[in-house]
Amino acid sequence: MMNDPFFMQRCIDLAQKGLGYTYPNPLVGCVIVHNGKIIAEGWHKKAGQNHAEREAILKVGDTALLKDSTLYVNLEPCDHHGKTPPCTDLIVEMNIPKVVVGCLDENKKVHGKGIAKLQSAGCEVKIGVLEIACQKLNRRFFHFHQKKRPYIILKWAESADGFIAPKKSDEQYWLTHPLSKQRVHQWRSQEQAVMIGVQTALNDDPKLNTRLWAGNDPIPVVIDPKGRLSQTKEKRNLDLKNILTVPKINFKKHRGEWLTPNEVSDQLYQSGIQSVIIEGGTKTLQHFIDAGLWDEARIFVSPKTLGGGLKGPVIRNHEKRPTHFIKEDRLITLYQD
Repeated sequence: MMNDPFFMQRCIDLAQKGLGYTYPNPLVGCVIVHNGKIIAEGWHKKAGQNHAEREAILKVGDTALLKDSTLYVNLEPCDHHGKTPPCTDLIVEMNIPKVVVGCLDENKKVHGKGIAKLQSAGCEVKIGVLEIACQKLNRRFFHFHQKKRPYIILKWAESADGFIAPKKSDEQYWLTHPLSKQRVHQWRSQEQAVMIGVQTALNDDPKLNTRLWAGNDPIPVVIDPKGRLSQTKEKRNLDLKNILTVPKINFKKHRGEWLTPNEVSDQLYQSGIQSVIIEGGTKTLQHFIDAGLWDEARIFVSPKTLGGGLKGPVIRNHEKRPTHFIKEDRLITLYQD
């Protein structure tokens, strides 16, 4: 008897390997099982490269086995031409008799169409194995297509007495342990964009890259209603030619001093940004908190105390529970209800 959850979990584990590399495509893993044993597996490694199903099928040495095999995949196989041909066509061509799918694809180009094509070709299709886990895996992709906005992660570090920076200082001050800083760079590698407010860009001159972690650099985004960043003459770590600025993104009519979180989110959506990690400063983070426009908050709490300085953002009505410790830093993760 097939252990469907076991094989679907393997699909999820494989798909996770593509996090940060597949945008704008979803995370997909695939295994092919013959007589209860995996004979091939694959995952989508990068946009433009083979999808997981094709990757796995092409690894099967004896293709005659496919007519007696089951293909497992965490997301509905595609049935449209993009940079690669439809996976459904190859599944049908190889006479794979059964396909087990974790969840449907929310992209309107795919939703239900891949399943329908397989079934019309005589393929047995089972849907919904580890469905919640499969949906969670692609929460960034689904948010983008369902809610028409990016998946939004808030991140900051604060002292034990609630400050994110000391009183004015000429030197940068790090609250957290170097391993916590490295974790942030890992997170950046997983998201499509990283965003800050213009004051943070001017004050801290950040690089916003993944220099402490092997992975893709996210797209830097700066909320800059008045175009202050472009008016600076000194050389900066952020290359102005390679960042997105708001309202530069088709937002010429805005006359206010601050863009609302919804306006910023709309501009990111129009630019195809599926996920963004917001790293500051306090004003930017608090605006998104007050608007209820966030999905995760990742907060480092250092044992250090500052006794004054710049107060950190505040999320009310959420019980703070430590996820775990990184050396002496306490990492708290909150999820929007």
